[in-house]
Amino acid sequence: MASIDVQDRSIYTRTLGIERDPLELPRRHLDDRGREVAPDLIALMGDTPMVALNRLSADVPPTMIAKLEMLNPGGSVKDRIGIAMIEAAEAAGQLKPGGTIVEPTSGNTGVGLAIVAARRGYRCVFVVPDKVSNDKISLLRAYGAEVVVCPTAVAPEDPRSYYSVSDRLAAQPNAFKPDQYFNPANPQSHVFSTGPELWRQTDGQIDALVLGVGTGGTTTGVGRYLKERKPDVTIVGADPEGSLYSGDEARPYLVEGIGEDFWPDTFDPSMVDVWERVSDAESFAMARRCAREEGILVGGSCGTALVAAHRYAATQPADATIVVLLPDSGRGYLSKFYDDTWMAEHGFVEHASGAGSVADVLDFKGEYLPPVVHLHPDESVAAAITLLKEFGVSQMPVFRDGVHDHATSDDVIGSVRENALLDAALRDADVMSKPIVEVLQPPLPTVDVGAPIDEVLGSLAAGAPAVMATDDGHSVGVLTRADVLTFLAGQD
Repeated sequence: MASIDVQDRSIYTRTLGIERDPLELPRRHLDDRGREVAPDLIALMGDTPMVALNRLSADVPPTMIAKLEMLNPGGSVKDRIGIAMIEAAEAAGQLKPGGTIVEPTSGNTGVGLAIVAARRGYRCVFVVPDKVSNDKISLLRAYGAEVVVCPTAVAPEDPRSYYSVSDRLAAQPNAFKPDQYFNPANPQSHVFSTGPELWRQTDGQIDALVLGVGTGGTTTGVGRYLKERKPDVTIVGADPEGSLYSGDEARPYLVEGIGEDFWPDTFDPSMVDVWERVSDAESFAMARRCAREEGILVGGSCGTALVAAHRYAATQPADATIVVLLPDSGRGYLSKFYDDTWMAEHGFVEHASGAGSVADVLDFKGEYLPPVVHLHPDESVAAAITLLKEFGVSQMPVFRDGVHDHATSDDVIGSVRENALLDAALRDADVMSKPIVEVLQPPLPTVDVGAPIDEVLGSLAAGAPAVMATDDGHSVGVLTRADVLTFLAGQD
């Protein structure tokens, strides 16, 4: 099999820009008429921006700075290695016209490869572990790729593992496996792109880089580049609890894309100066917080890196430059940790057991709403919709006539729910003028204000849209999934 020197920068020109020095300012793509138009999507990979995370770092001395790799065309840092590995394979004669690309991936590398394959006419078969979100699988298929799902909880050498299955598929005629875990073009692409960008964007004033370690390609490539220019720069490896890298024994975890149960050839562990182990619960809570507070929708491994960056920043002086690399977008995880029910069902609030009660959540909500927004039987559907809109809620209890605050369970005759009202409106054009009792839903389940938060989550996980909080049998508030999870995130 032919080989290629991955130190040859020419194989990376598509990501870096032809004849362009990586330390120059961000590239401009000018067509033959002088217009700023890129020749294709591949040419737009790299040169991702950086932004200060003022809110997430408000309680630590330095301001954390994020490199937004989700702004690559394919939505992740893996765009960089996708083009690099394919161009290296083409130059070496390993990948020929009409060939098939086979790769084990947690999703992001697959997208990067799929974009290049779509432009160059290759077929793609991606093998993914079963913990990968359905969003990511659907995304890969949207690019025309075939996806094979394999069990996560097996050893790498097990014939059912996604490593073994990809090996068998890659043995087919005219198939090529880039193999991001062993391909030297993986780390080298970061020597030629990500590393120089970070150096240029910080003007060489970078004291620490925090990033999740998966294949180790980004860590190794960027680490080598930065340490050659500033030997005392600190590389902080963010690692899931359960990963072999920073622990004694590998075990399952749910954060995708980082950590491993073996040591890839693409990872040079000497590049990591400090390890930070982060739990699934911490990672998901921080990712959700980043979306809420910074307006940046990030993936779970970004949450891992942010937790590690926050811990490390707490030990540094105010003038330190702490950069955290955020590898992907949260759009691939909307059905997972951004979904309140999924979070509750997987127990990612159990770490807060004993840290609060129903009363604490009610207090945390503040006083921007009446104690219990409610309706009475004779009020119309239109009035209900107006009330829902006015207070920004999606469900309300319905009390007996004459009962207002502090209703007992005997005073609650049912509830009104936004989705039920919409369904009724679609079926009956005259429903707006009808009394609310005609579209009444069952009462919300109740929970005492002294109960632990887990009791609320049990009802929510079972499908209830909200719960009614009671004090000595009298209603005092309504809590939703968002209310509980916002409270728990605020306790971190």
